[in-house]
Parts: sequence; C-alpha cells; structure tokens
Amino acid sequence: MRGTDNYQYACNFYVEESTQHLVDFYCGCWEYDLKERLNKTGINSNGCAYCANGRYPDGSIKLRNPHIELMDQDILYHLALGSESHDLVEMFGDVKFVCMGGTPKRMYDFAQYIMKEIGHKLPTGTCLSDISQYSYRYSMYKIGPVLSVSHGMGVPSISILLHEMIKLMYHAKAKDPIFFRIGTCGGIGVEGGTVVISEDAVDSLERNYYEVPILGKLVRRPAKLDKRIIRELKSLASVEDPYETVIGKTMCASDFYEEQGRLDGAFCEYTEQDKLEFLNKLRKSGVINIEMECVPFAALTHHAGIKAAIVCVALLDRLKGDQVSTPKEVLNEYQVRPQKLVARYIKRYLQNKGRISFDGHGSMAVKSPRRFKLVQQESETFE
Repeated sequence: MRGTDNYQYACNFYVEESTQHLVDFYCGCWEYDLKERLNKTGINSNGCAYCANGRYPDGSIKLRNPHIELMDQDILYHLALGSESHDLVEMFGDVKFVCMGGTPKRMYDFAQYIMKEIGHKLPTGTCLSDISQYSYRYSMYKIGPVLSVSHGMGVPSISILLHEMIKLMYHAKAKDPIFFRIGTCGGIGVEGGTVVISEDAVDSLERNYYEVPILGKLVRRPAKLDKRIIRELKSLASVEDPYETVIGKTMCASDFYEEQGRLDGAFCEYTEQDKLEFLNKLRKSGVINIEMECVPFAALTHHAGIKAAIVCVALLDRLKGDQVSTPKEVLNEYQVRPQKLVARYIKRYLQNKGRISFDGHGSMAVKSPRRFKLVQQESETFE
C-alpha cells in the first residue's frame, strides 16, 4: 500500500483548536507516513487530507468500499436482507443504537427489556419478530431506534456480522448510530458479577490492533473505543447497584481454552503456575477481563467512523479457577447487569432528545417481492 493514495481508509485525530497542535494520531492506513504528510499539507477540523472521516456531514455512514455502489443489489447474506429486496431506509432509517451480544436468547431478552425501559409499544396482536430468521445464523430484533442482534462467538462470527451491520446502517441512511457489545467475560482479579466497561481492547499478545490478512498481506487496524461514551456509562453506574462497575483493559482471545490459559481444555501443556504468571502479567498491564470479540468490534467500528463501547459482566475470577460453577439462575441475573447499564444510557439519551415512546416495531418493508423471495431462498438454502 505504501506509495499509493488510498483515500477510503480511516484516519482519526484530535486537534487542540487553540494551537492546531496534533495531540493524538492514529490511522487505519497505518503503513502511510501520514503524520509527516499532514504536517506538510495541514489539518483541519473536517478531517484528514488523505483519509475520509467515516461519515457524511449529516451523520450517515460513508462506506470505504467503492464497489458497493456499482452493484445491482447488495445482499446482506447472513442477515437475510438486501438493498433492493427490502426498503432498508423505511425499516432501519431511524436506528440510533445497535446492541450486540453472543446468543439469540440473550438478545431477545434484551429486546424485551429495552422495550419496557423506553416505553415502546407493539401494535395490538403482534409480538417481537426475528427480522433475520431466514438466515438461521444471527437473530435481530428492532425496538424503535434500537436494534438487538446476536453476533455468535469469536472473532470470525462477529466480524462477519459487523461488515453487514455497517452496510445495513449505510443503506438505511441511519444517522450517527452507536454500537454496543453487551456480553460476558472472565475477570482477572475481578469477582464474578462485576460489570466491566472496556477502555481499551488488546489481543492475547497485548497489541491494540486487529490484524487481518487481505490479499495475502497482513493489514492492521487500530482497535479504538469511544472515550466519551465510556465515561458516560461509568457515570450511570448507581451506588445502589449490589455489584461493582469498573473500567479497564480487555483482552480478546481467539480460543476459549489454551489461549486464555485454561487448565480444563482437551489439551494443556503448561502448569497452573504458568497460567497464574500469564494472568498476573496481564493484570499488571491493566487487563482486567478476557473475552473473544473486543478487538474486531473496536477496530471495525472505529474504521467505519462509528462510536462504540463494550460492557460485559464477569462470570468468575480466572485467578481463582476456570470452570463456571455458579448456579444458572445467578448467571442469568449476572447477564442482565450490563444490559441495565446500556439501557440507562439509551434511556437517558432518548429522554434528552424527547424521544421516549415509539410506535411500530421494524416490520418488513418489501421493495421487490421477487428479489425478496430470492434473498430469502439464498439465505435459507446455503451454509
């Protein structure tokens, strides 16, 4: 990529207005010596001279893929939606919050919970419907301005969903959407039931970027979360909550067992002392929890110019064990805790905007019945 002007990559920086001094600089097209080039060309509040800022002036998403506009139809295959088969603006144009979690059940429960919290009313005789039911891969529910969608487990699953959710927001012309990941994790020196807000996302080598092979070459994209949303979430933690809410660095693993230093997998070629040394090393560097999706979530939302945050609940302290032996009813209550915090954020935002009651519930809006049927059949038929 060096030596070429590839404008579709993300560049973000903070400029101190009084001095026009470059305080912080990071860029998706990381191989460029952009800092030197910016010093030559100057910078301004509208964005980098060499990279788009990820959004149009009205807040709608700017895709960093020129090929999409040339396509007859963009089929969001894993969501069972299409840009010409469905009226995506009608269905999703009012979306402000995209909330993701691992399992369909958890996100259905969150959809029910947020519906009550924001006073959303379904039409008489209707119930929440899974918009992506014909994909048999992810589940998605719309509750007014909130989407609740399952992302599966691990880096590949959430990265596929993020590509298609970002494109969905683009086609829907949604304005300034905010993405949340609501999940579970293992704590490091953090007791089970503690809510963790991620301030930074690193991989198991403690690198805070998402490294992905593209056309046989490794490309690194910075994993960045929105600092303001993180602070606002922490401020919404109540002293009356019977649990702690903390902020810390989160490690993303690509494996549930060995990469996380567990002793209970099918294979284990290290000692318990090795495991504890590894976890304590992470803890000393500021890592307080481990999960399996934060790095691609932070990197891809940042690359798209979308504000994002991660809120998880620790199921156990990994310094004390590996297996989750907490009773199921207690775990179910644990999983509601990060949902409550995100719901407080959404509710406060909507109250401030005077938008706390909504009609409609994201029913299908079909543009082309023929194409709708084809998209449905494609998603149903193929693995």
